[in-house]
Amino acid sequence: MGTAITRIAARRSFFDHMVVTDHDLSRAEAAVAALGEDGARFSALRVDASDRAAVAALIAEQRCDILVNATDPRFVMPLFDAALAAGVDYLDMAMSLSSAHPERPYEECGVKLGDKQFERAGAWEEAGRLALVGVGVEPGLSDVFARYAAEELFDEIEEIGVRDGADLTVEGYDFAPSFSIWTTIEECLNPPVVWEKDRGWFTTAPFSEPEVFDFPEGIGPVECVNVEHEEVLLIPRWVESRRVTFKYGLGEEFIETLKTLHRLGLDRTDKVTVPGGAVSPRDVVAACLPDPASLGELMRGKTCAGTWVKGTKDGVPREVYLYHVVDNQWSMREYGSQAVVWQTAINPVIALELVAGGVWSGRGVLGAEALDPRPFLDLLVEYGSPWGLREQ
Repeated sequence: MGTAITRIAARRSFFDHMVVTDHDLSRAEAAVAALGEDGARFSALRVDASDRAAVAALIAEQRCDILVNATDPRFVMPLFDAALAAGVDYLDMAMSLSSAHPERPYEECGVKLGDKQFERAGAWEEAGRLALVGVGVEPGLSDVFARYAAEELFDEIEEIGVRDGADLTVEGYDFAPSFSIWTTIEECLNPPVVWEKDRGWFTTAPFSEPEVFDFPEGIGPVECVNVEHEEVLLIPRWVESRRVTFKYGLGEEFIETLKTLHRLGLDRTDKVTVPGGAVSPRDVVAACLPDPASLGELMRGKTCAGTWVKGTKDGVPREVYLYHVVDNQWSMREYGSQAVVWQTAINPVIALELVAGGVWSGRGVLGAEALDPRPFLDLLVEYGSPWGLREQ
C-alpha cells in the first residue's frame, strides 16, 4: 500500500518531501528506487511501527507535518498515538481493531472498530490536530459518496449500503487474496455490524443476509454478504440515514475457505507452541500465501467499490449506486500496482492534497464523510480515475 501511495503522489506537486519507512529498510528503499527520477522528493528510513516513541522521534527528526499509516490495523494505535505525541496530523485507511461481545457476539457489539481512536478525540481537539481516519477506498471514498448523496442527491435517506464486488482472477492460484490475508480474516470472520436509527449499532453472524448485487462496467451480478467494516461505524456519525450496512462480494469458495480456516483455528492471532518455538496461526497462513503486492501481473479483471443509497428526492423514491471501478491491466500498465491496492491508495493521496491546500481542515478525529465531498470527487477525476453514478 505504501509503495502504491508513493507512485501516485510522485505525480503531484502539493508536498515538499515524503519519508518512506518500513521495519525492513530494503522494502522502503525499493519503493523509492522504483520512482526513478521522480524519487527526488522521497527518502527511505527504517522504523518499527509498533514503537510509538521511535516513530514520534523520527517524525520530529524529519520535521514531518503528517503521518500516513499504510500498515495493517494492528499498528493503528501506536502510530495514531505517535502522531499525537509528535504534534502532527494523522491519516489512516483502516481503524483500530474490534473485539466481539463476550456473551452475545452476534447480537451486541463489544469493542467496535475505531472505538479506541474516537476515545482519544478530545485529546486531538485540545492539541488542535486532525486525525483523518478510514480514508482508503472502503472506508474512505465510499464515505465521501455517502456524504455527496446526502448533500446533492436526496432529501431523506432510508438506507446507505456500501457494496464491493469484482471479477478478478489470479492465474495459477485457487486461493490468492488480493489484499492482506491478515486483514481479510479479521474483517470477514468478525461479527458484522449494522446500524439502524432506532436501534443503534448491533451485530449479526458472519456472511449473513446474502444478496445478489449487479456491479457496473461488465462485472455483473455478484453475491454479497455482511462483513465487518468501518463505514458502518463512521457514516452514521455525520450522515442522516435510517440504516447503514456493508456487504462484500466474496464468492462461495472464498467464504468456505475462510470458514475452514476458522474451524481449524488457523485464524487465531495468539501464539501456539510448535517444534522450534511459538507462532501465530494467522501469521503462518499469511506466510503460506502469495504477497498480494506480487500478484499484479497474474491478475485479470476489474474491482468495484461503491455506495448504494435509497431514499427520496422531491417526494419521489430514488435509488442510486455511486461507484469507482479500476481495471487491473490499466493500473499495472500506468502505475505498476495491482487494482485493489491502487484503488485504495489513491484516496489518501487525494486527502493529503486537500489537507495541504487547506480545502479539508478540522480538529479531532474525523472520517471523510465529515468533510466537503465535492473537492474530493473533483480531484479523483483530475487524477485520471473518474467515478460513476447509476440510477437503480
